[in-house]
Order: sequence, then structure tokens, then C-alpha cells
Amino acid sequence: MTALGLFVGTAIYTFYLSFTNSRTMPSTDLVGFEHYVRLFDARRWNTAMVNMGILCVTYVVGCLLLGFLLAAALDRKIRFENTLRTLFLYPQAVSFVVTGLVWQWLMNPNLGIQNTLQGWGWDSFRFDWIEHPETAIYGVALAGLWQGAGLAMIILLAGLRGIDGSLWQAARVEGIPLWRTYVSIIIPEMRAAVATAATLLFMGIIRTYDLVVAMTNGGPGSSTELPAKFIMDNLFNRQNIGLATAGASVLLITVLAVVVPIFFVRAAQQKKARKGH
Repeated sequence: MTALGLFVGTAIYTFYLSFTNSRTMPSTDLVGFEHYVRLFDARRWNTAMVNMGILCVTYVVGCLLLGFLLAAALDRKIRFENTLRTLFLYPQAVSFVVTGLVWQWLMNPNLGIQNTLQGWGWDSFRFDWIEHPETAIYGVALAGLWQGAGLAMIILLAGLRGIDGSLWQAARVEGIPLWRTYVSIIIPEMRAAVATAATLLFMGIIRTYDLVVAMTNGGPGSSTELPAKFIMDNLFNRQNIGLATAGASVLLITVLAVVVPIFFVRAAQQKKARKGH
């Protein structure tokens, strides 16, 4: 209860500061929606929001797809399951800073994978995504995918292991192909696991800061700028508390707009399931 009160109080204070003329220090001079107007007129902020949308699609969907494929493979009771599960989950234990530095090196055209394969004779091979504005954000998404797929895998694997075995037996008796069994029967039964994984991955994108700073520092130009970096830059580097809190407020509203409907849908489903029993 104390933690909830602290969160709500901090959020309210952040909203209040976004309507003030706060610069280096908090101020009580109200300026209305001035910071919000400046925020949505700022090219960097608009670019950051577009980049966040790209990451939400590429990273979240990519992690769910790859995580489900890995979970489905492990669910087949393959050999060395524990070893493989640990191996796939290991990137999740690595910090975003380390991930960013590793993938910055891998995509370095003079040191990484591109240089190695070109040295083997593949002169046309290119893997310098973070060097070009049009592909840099996808390089960040790939690095995040490498780290986040393990989290999706472990959640979806738990969902697969919780499915009633009679569903599998009925599908085999009916002669339903394996892929159709997953698509029509298994995945619909995993709605809660998928929603949980998607929510956690989305929350990870919202607060992504260190991965981008370590990997591209928002460049080239502002092609990998993200809202969290925009907020931190204005808060600490440019000493503009009002604009930073306006950005944080918009980001919080975005999170609530996604998470709250999911919460109510899941609560309604659980209530319906209890009534069914």
C-alpha cells in the first residue's frame, strides 16, 4: 500500500511539474500546456515515438514468435532440455549495457561480423545496420530480440506445460496436423501466457535507455532516439525539468492506455472462468 501511494504521489507530482516553468530546479510558476506544445513540436520527440512504435512491433512480435518456437521445441521433451533452456535464457541475465556493447561490436563494419565474412571472400555481405539511419533502429531491435526472446520462451513454455494433455490426445485421435493443433487449439489456450509475455516485453521497450546509449547513443543523427533517452537528456543534460516531465507524463499515459485494458480483459476472463466452474 505504501509503494502504491508513493507511485501515485510521484506520478501526480510529475504531472504538476510538467505544467510549471521548471528548469534546473522545480518551480511553482504555472505555464499551462506550453511544454506539451513544445514537446509535440519537437522533431526528436516525434522521431522517438515513431522509433518506439517500430520497436514495439519488431521487438515484441519477434520475441513472441521466437520465444514460442523455442518453447514448442523444448516442450517436445528433447534431449538436454535443461541445458538448452539455460542457454536460451542466458542473454536475459546480461545487462542491456553489455548487450549494447556486444552488438555494437558485432555490427561494426571494421571489426565485427561483416569484416570477418568479407575477409572470407563474401565481399557483398553487409551487417553494418547501426551505421545507417534507415536501418539503425532495426539493429537495436535485433539486439533486444537476442536478449528478450528467452524471457518470452520461459513464460510461453510454462503456458504450454499447463495445457491439459487430453487436448493433445484428442488432436492426435482426430488426425489434426501438428501445426494446425498449435494454431487452432494450443495457442488460444495460452492467451494468459501470451498477454503476460507481451506486457512485460512492452514495458521493457518503454523504459529502454541503456541499450540505445551503449549501442548508438541515439544516432546516427536521431534515428535511434527513444522517449526514455529524450526524457533523460532533457532532465540531466539540458536542465529542462518541465519538458522532461511532460515527456514522462505522455509516456505514462501511453503505458496506462495499453496495460489497463489488458488488465480489465484478463480480470473479466478470470471472473467468467470462475462462474463457469
